[in-house]
Amino acid sequence: MNGTIQNKIALLILVFYFAVAGIDQSKSADPTATLETATLGGGCFWCMEHAFDEVAGIVSTTSGYMGGQVENPSYEAVSSGKTGHAEVVQVVYDRSQISYAEILDVYWRNIDPTVRDRQFCDWGSQYRSAIFYHDGAQKELAMASKIKLDQTKPFSDPILTEISRAGAFYPAEEYHQDFHHKNPVRYKFYRFSCGRDQRLKALWG
Repeated sequence: MNGTIQNKIALLILVFYFAVAGIDQSKSADPTATLETATLGGGCFWCMEHAFDEVAGIVSTTSGYMGGQVENPSYEAVSSGKTGHAEVVQVVYDRSQISYAEILDVYWRNIDPTVRDRQFCDWGSQYRSAIFYHDGAQKELAMASKIKLDQTKPFSDPILTEISRAGAFYPAEEYHQDFHHKNPVRYKFYRFSCGRDQRLKALWG
C-alpha cells in the first residue's frame, strides 16, 4: 500500500470519527435548551394557573409569590398585604412551540389591566397585575406588548399593569398547586362569585 492510499484511508477514518462524535453530541444535548420561564401576576393564582394549563406549549405552571421584601412568605403573610408580594404564576414554556409574545397575549386576556392593586373581587397589592421580566428581551417584549395593547384595546380605560424585574420566586403551599383540579367545585364557586369571567367578557368580548 503506497503513501497516497494510506493518507486517503487515514483521512476517511478521521472524517467518520468526527461525524460519529457530532451525532453522539447532538443526542446528549440538553433537553431543556428550548425551555424558558415567564412570571405573571393576575390576581388569584388559582385562576391564572388554570388559564395557562390549557395552552399548547406550556410545560408547567406553579402558583407562588414574587415582588416582596420577606423571604419564604406564607400564604397568610402574603394575604395580609404586608410583605409586598404579589400572587403570581410561574410558567415554564417551550419556545419552539410558543413565544413569549404569545404568552403575553394569553396573559392580557385573562386579567383586568384597568385597575391598580386589585383583580376582580380581590383587593390589595398582593392581587395586583404585574409582568415580572427575567431578562432584557422579556422587558422589551412586555413593554411593546403593553404599548400595542394600549393602541388596540377594546375598552377606553388606561392600562395600569406594572412591568418589573423578576426577583425571588417562592412557590405557594402545595394545597394551592393545581387547585382547579384538586378542588374543582370550590374553584368554580370562587371564580363565579368573584365575577372574573363576567368582567373578562365585558373587557374583551
